[in-house]
Amino acid sequence: MLTDGENLWQDDKQVLLGGGGGGSSILVLLNFLALTMGGYMGFSEIQLVGVAVAALVVAATAAFLFNSNKSKGSLSADSFKKFKLVERQQLSHNVAKFKFALPSPTSVLGLPIGQHISCKGKDSQGEDVIKPYTPTTLDSDVGHFELVIKMYPQGRMSHHFREMRVGDYMEVKGPKGRFKYQPGQVRAFGMLAGGSGITPMFQVARAILENPHDTTKVHLIYANVTVDDILLKEELDGLASNYPDRFKIYYALNQPPEVWDGGVGFVSKEMIQEHCPAPASDIQKVNHKNIIDGEVLSGRV
Repeated sequence: MLTDGENLWQDDKQVLLGGGGGGSSILVLLNFLALTMGGYMGFSEIQLVGVAVAALVVAATAAFLFNSNKSKGSLSADSFKKFKLVERQQLSHNVAKFKFALPSPTSVLGLPIGQHISCKGKDSQGEDVIKPYTPTTLDSDVGHFELVIKMYPQGRMSHHFREMRVGDYMEVKGPKGRFKYQPGQVRAFGMLAGGSGITPMFQVARAILENPHDTTKVHLIYANVTVDDILLKEELDGLASNYPDRFKIYYALNQPPEVWDGGVGFVSKEMIQEHCPAPASDIQKVNHKNIIDGEVLSGRV
């Protein structure tokens, strides 16, 4: 029912959603000056050269400042870097949102869509433990990144998150993963998620929907045990409300409440056929394991 993870992987080159340098802009500016000033304003050749040189200096300086201000990302793929916990919000008895500060208010994490980070902490025995996670924030959320974590009683990394307090530091390394997303690469995504495996799906869906130049549609089936286990429900419902023509979500519960209009039981073939797009060359079906190269990003840790 799901395409093999190998078919979802692309090359390891970073996908650029936009960019470009200032060189061509400088050439256009100089050509414009040459035509207008030389052709219409009667400047001498020497005067025109002087104006062009001055314009080149101004344009080059602007290009340098523009490129210097481009955020390069706060992560390192080779070594762990420390990020300070600035806010902790308890969402339920075993789920919390952790907000970490980046080096400056304008810094970005620098995590490509579909990629994840590795977090290092201490278990209850004081031993190092490293687990992968997907932030729920994007690089459009400058100055910080957030993790929504479900903490399990016996989880080694769960112990570290339970013990974290505002002012503590988390060691993070990345980006990691081989899944890359490029706007428009498919007509639609069919996504399956369960429990805390929603975080990579949410990251990709949000990036797709918030890109005004991307017309890709997203169909998501999200399964849980009870309604209280649904993570990011407010955010997911917000996406469905803001992008009704491009984002469809179907909730399924093993133990639904008395009043419930979603799915009941495990995700079935019939459920997928009804709520995900039909197979086609421009349709991609993914679950959290496909996206993260077989690793469970936010599962039982």
